[in-house]
Amino acid sequence: MSEPRPLLVPAPRWLRSDHGVFAPPAAGRRLVVRGAPPGSLVPFRSLLAEDASAEPSVRCAIDSPADPRTTAGQSYRLHVAPGALTLTGRSEAALRAGLATLAQLLRQYGPRIPCLRIEDEPVLPVRGVMLDVSRDRIPTQEELFRVVETLATLKINHLQLYTEHTFAYAAHEEVWRGWSPLTADEMQRLDRHSATLGIELAANQNCFGHLAGWLRHPRYAPLAEMGPDEPWRFYHWTRTGPFSICPTDPRSLALIRELLLELLPCFSSSLVNIGCDETADVGQGRSRDEVARRGAPAVYFDFLANIDTVVRAVGKRSLFWADIALSHPESVNLIPEHAVALAWDYEPDARFARWAEVLGGAGRAFWICPGTSSWRSITGRSSERSGNIGAAIRAARAGGAAGMLICDWGDVGHQQQWPISLHGIAQGAQAAWAGSEAIDLEAESLHVFDDPSRRIGRWLDDLGNADAPLRAIAGPLAYDGAPPVLRNASAIFADLHTPLRDKLDVGAPERWASVGHVLQSLAASLPGTGSSLLQDECTHAAAMAQWATRRALLRRSPGGIAADDAAALRRQLLDELVPTFRRLWLARSRVGGLDHSCAHLRRVASELCV
Repeated sequence: MSEPRPLLVPAPRWLRSDHGVFAPPAAGRRLVVRGAPPGSLVPFRSLLAEDASAEPSVRCAIDSPADPRTTAGQSYRLHVAPGALTLTGRSEAALRAGLATLAQLLRQYGPRIPCLRIEDEPVLPVRGVMLDVSRDRIPTQEELFRVVETLATLKINHLQLYTEHTFAYAAHEEVWRGWSPLTADEMQRLDRHSATLGIELAANQNCFGHLAGWLRHPRYAPLAEMGPDEPWRFYHWTRTGPFSICPTDPRSLALIRELLLELLPCFSSSLVNIGCDETADVGQGRSRDEVARRGAPAVYFDFLANIDTVVRAVGKRSLFWADIALSHPESVNLIPEHAVALAWDYEPDARFARWAEVLGGAGRAFWICPGTSSWRSITGRSSERSGNIGAAIRAARAGGAAGMLICDWGDVGHQQQWPISLHGIAQGAQAAWAGSEAIDLEAESLHVFDDPSRRIGRWLDDLGNADAPLRAIAGPLAYDGAPPVLRNASAIFADLHTPLRDKLDVGAPERWASVGHVLQSLAASLPGTGSSLLQDECTHAAAMAQWATRRALLRRSPGGIAADDAAALRRQLLDELVPTFRRLWLARSRVGGLDHSCAHLRRVASELCV
């Protein structure tokens, strides 16, 4: 092929170049498609069109039909010849995948596409994304529609919106008041739009742990495992106040049943994620005696089974986070028979392979769940993300996982910008389809970020590794017995949100100075994209990281931060960075949660008062 190599993401399983160039029968950049599934051209409306009156440029057909829920049922063949362009697949899902590939070829080459043949199918039948809409940032309805269209171009076919207290339950306004919650009507419209694009929108409501947003209100406080001032151990840390709902209180299940019966009819999917993760406080409060008598696994799985019974009664199937189950591997047989276990971890050394062995050996369906490594960071954590996603897809393929769910969380104010998250989602989509985390960064730049220079993917990767040398030093978030690395946060973020009065041994001043130089160089070399909003978000991420790095360097000066430096840092944060953060937030997200997110930055600013 004399033309530049095809840039495709996810990469197809098999591609062969032929001689010649496809010549469309009509002038213009858009190709006319005949036989596409209804609504499938929506994400590609600027490149592909369906017009019954025009001579088709592309002919689509389903041959040898197969179950679209299998990998074989999602296989397609794309043949680009000098006088014809044909796409065949084994289901509508397969044709949608082929159209996504065709649209990328058209974006790269224009209507004169080099001749080639592609035979392609995914390595996993379910390729999902989970977005956190409970840690402050809730996308607008328009943004959610755009996100779904972006995911469709990456061949994602499953989506969840992680919910704690941000759905507008009719009888529980005090919980979601002020949060700009998602409504039943919005969920139903998003569900229909997602289904049109071949994406299954599954319900998601945490039903056990992570319910502080409910339990802090007087009406629900009696259902909490822990009282408002009671300390408890969250693994290696001490926390205070409510977190999990008490599993031995009958009123707890009654509330969960009420919520699910209102939420689930909004979704056409048969799946619902009931959460149930990190219930570390159970057994430390009101259920202490029952846990002492029967054991923590029995109490946990009884409540899980009761929730699952509610789900099954309305014809749905439960998904649940499997961390508690996997911490008691001898008890995995207690997992409800039809529930799907979600094995999650967000570090390169995740024990996905072992967990797949445990769950598969017990005959339980499971998905593997890596992360975007975007949360608790400003820049992302590129090396950790690649290692985590790579471990996930290898374990998913070897262990027989039915799917992979790429998670993007919003801890500590959801301060990461969308390009940081999207960069991780794209790599996860590459792995879940093609079986390898090795993403073509040029292809990602062009097709995901509309960057004609094809450099933004590499830039985002470099930004996410700017403080990698600092992350290789043991920090306060390192797990006992784990390698001496900072976990679940970038060094820049961990330092920023550690009060100045507290000691944080992550890096000597010269290391921080080196990080500052890297960030300065990256800020000066930001490639252009086709979106001014994406450009602004990347610019702000680099600027915020530079500011935090300067603060980190100054706090390590002899005598700490001088008064003049503190005043300058405070002015820049409050007069420049926070207003920009607010503007960018409102370009994609609802106002509810914005002040709560900014409170983290205002606390940082308050320490700089002299």
